[in-house]
Amino acid sequence: MQKLKFILSGGGTGGHIYPAIAIANELKERFPDCEILFVGAKDKMEMQKVPQAGYPIKGLWISGIQRRLTIDNTLFPFKLFDSLLRSRTIVKNFKPNVVIGTGGFASGPLLRVAGFAGVPTVIQEQNSYPGITNKWLSAKASKICVAYENLERFFPKNKMVLTGNPVRQDLIDIHGKNAEAKEYFKLDADKKVLLILGGSLGSRRINQLIAKELVNFTSQNVQVIWQCGKFYIDEYQHFNEKEHVQVVAFIDRMDLVYASADFIISRAGASSVSELCLVGKPVIFIPSPNVAEDHQTKNAKAIVDKNGALMVKENELDTQFTETFNNLLSDQNLQIELSQNIKRLATPNATKDIVDEIIKLIK
Repeated sequence: MQKLKFILSGGGTGGHIYPAIAIANELKERFPDCEILFVGAKDKMEMQKVPQAGYPIKGLWISGIQRRLTIDNTLFPFKLFDSLLRSRTIVKNFKPNVVIGTGGFASGPLLRVAGFAGVPTVIQEQNSYPGITNKWLSAKASKICVAYENLERFFPKNKMVLTGNPVRQDLIDIHGKNAEAKEYFKLDADKKVLLILGGSLGSRRINQLIAKELVNFTSQNVQVIWQCGKFYIDEYQHFNEKEHVQVVAFIDRMDLVYASADFIISRAGASSVSELCLVGKPVIFIPSPNVAEDHQTKNAKAIVDKNGALMVKENELDTQFTETFNNLLSDQNLQIELSQNIKRLATPNATKDIVDEIIKLIK
């Protein structure tokens, strides 16, 4: 049998990159001698994160359309044309058996070209409200793996499979890693740990909130690991001088940070929500309101409606956050209830199920 080849494309944020890496790892597990190539957008975080995970990547000159008039918008037609030509060359030279897209702008030209070349394509849609790229690609896609029900109004029903979102395999069993985690992050074993996740790029509003609330946290015997994002590290790293506070731009050992956490404050991007279901710790979601169709609020609400998490919207932070957090901290029954309920919503086999669908398409 000839060697199998796969191209994966997804990027711009961790929410598109890590599902793609999880799928690649599962493909490698099943076909150790297969060849895997990633395609991303030049200057985006996938150009660092994918090689760190051990895979080669090629970059396209592509970016999204901004909502306001910018130089980037005027360049968009040229970028798209250039990316389509480069994608055509990549597909022609690499000769993949299947091409997989996990969202983000680079996956648009690549999957479009692959589809026209007769190569089977798989879209993996993480959100309850699909992004513009995946909606554009869906008509030509061979298979669409989704994480939420009722997406028939966006995608052809006969192509959809409900799989859940891929998550990193090292998160599937974090519960034996507590001692290692405490050591790794140099944590005080007698204090509760609060983990703050503002998304891979960071969240201005969450960072402002945490800066204001730090005294409240530390006065209640809570130590803080605060992922503020690469755009904000210069502004907030001086808080590292405070005792029991660690401010970082990015966290590489997510398995250990989740293992160490007693409580988590997080954005509600689809990948984060899927990971948090698996991790099973008490969560307060603060969804970003600045995303298409407010899909982060919908992602969080799907968990909150099943008593699996708490949610405070951005416009309610000043009035409701402190009380919500203090109630959670003091109510052990609530902590147990949230943990049990969110864990029931986990889809630990999502990556395997997606790869099953990919294998069905190999000619």
